Amino acid sequence: MLTATPTQPQSSLPLYVDLDGTLIKTDLLLESLLLLLKKNPFYVFALPFWLLAGRARFKAKIAARVSVSYEMLPLNSEFLSFLRSEKTKGRHLVLISASNENMVAAFAHNLDLFDKAVGSDYHTNLKANAKLQRINEMNANAPFAYAGNASADLPIWQQAQEIIRVNCSNSLAQDLAANKPRQDFDLPGSRWPLLWQTMRPHQWLKNGLLFIPLVLAHQLDDMHALQHAAIGFLCFCLLASSVYLLNDLLDLEADRRHTNKCSRPLAAGALPIQHGAAAAVVLFTAALLLAHLQPLAFVEALGTYWLLTLCYNFLLKRIFLLDLFSLASLYTLRLIAGAGAVGVIASPWLLAFSMALFFGLGAVKRVTELVNKGKLETERIDSEQEASFTLPGRAYSSQHRELLILLGTTASAIAVLVFLLYIYAEETMALYNSPLILWPIVGLLGLILIRVWRFAITGKLHEDPVLFAISDHPSQIATALMFLVLWLAI
Repeated sequence: MLTATPTQPQSSLPLYVDLDGTLIKTDLLLESLLLLLKKNPFYVFALPFWLLAGRARFKAKIAARVSVSYEMLPLNSEFLSFLRSEKTKGRHLVLISASNENMVAAFAHNLDLFDKAVGSDYHTNLKANAKLQRINEMNANAPFAYAGNASADLPIWQQAQEIIRVNCSNSLAQDLAANKPRQDFDLPGSRWPLLWQTMRPHQWLKNGLLFIPLVLAHQLDDMHALQHAAIGFLCFCLLASSVYLLNDLLDLEADRRHTNKCSRPLAAGALPIQHGAAAAVVLFTAALLLAHLQPLAFVEALGTYWLLTLCYNFLLKRIFLLDLFSLASLYTLRLIAGAGAVGVIASPWLLAFSMALFFGLGAVKRVTELVNKGKLETERIDSEQEASFTLPGRAYSSQHRELLILLGTTASAIAVLVFLLYIYAEETMALYNSPLILWPIVGLLGLILIRVWRFAITGKLHEDPVLFAISDHPSQIATALMFLVLWLAI
């Protein structure tokens, strides 16, 4: 924190505090807009008409239709500590924001820090000059201090006797701050690494499934097919990242309640919502442009994947077991897209194997979440008996763990059985010179799945079993041996 020498004691000036981006790291309008669209996506058609009536009414209409968990909003902690310190000294604190007045009042009531809270009403959007006018009215044109974070705050800083900048670049209001008392809090760092993290590049490994049809069709020496598979891989990476961003935007509240997901850049407020939304649009557009280079069968699979992902994010992930079928279908669509990219038809054996395998791994993910959540809840209530709880944003509770283990292990066993039957199928005999050599894959696959399930049930597994199987050394060795056996069988 940088502090300039004040011309008069800071505590003698009433302090007017902005909310969005200043006290909280996020923006209440964008937060409530996302909640509204998550509640009912068809509101998107009403939004333009609301906006035509003015930004103040636009905010009021949204605020009347959503309920924000104010206690979960990420705060600029350094600035909040400063405010609490000033409050103990008796300083007059006023929260004044362009967000809707009902939301501002509710937030201020939850925080219990300010002497007064003011926001936009149905007629006035309290921003920039309108906010300055309201401050002068409340303060009888007397000297005041103001804390803000954006260029819209420049007119207010122009008149303020003390400037407090929070969560903004050092260049903002630099000229004004040079001649006035100034304090800086919670200065932001580079957001590019945070955006890269939110894109989940490590998840792109899952899109390697697009190369499986190429391998099984023995077309690795076909450069044209290899090129289409590579372009398809890139398309899915871009589209998947845009989907991850969309998912994070729609799950802000649930992620903030989650043990691990609360540290995600968007949920933690480290990456602004508008940056995440813009990146999602850019990535989605890039994926569409690349898809034009691909065969129609690939484009159809890509479009189906995107539509199913939207349905999953808005609805299916909150429906018992249907979320697991959806996840399995999304993985299987990668195989179908890979087949479409190289001009082959995905084998029914491959599709059945994929659905069973990834349904089982989806169940592993839910069991892991339940086990980890159960440990935390048990520690929280300091009891030897397991606590009863539900997973935030999901249809599962602690009572479902045994059922999920039963269904998931059964699906995993079915996946191994499907591969075993595939060895003796007629098409396998035609594709491989020595199909019986594929037998060791049955054992290796079974060992990997048993290991994953053992780690999940004992609470030693990361919440993503696919990434665990990719990064776990014994699983890596087993996977390498499976590909070696596959090559020997050709």
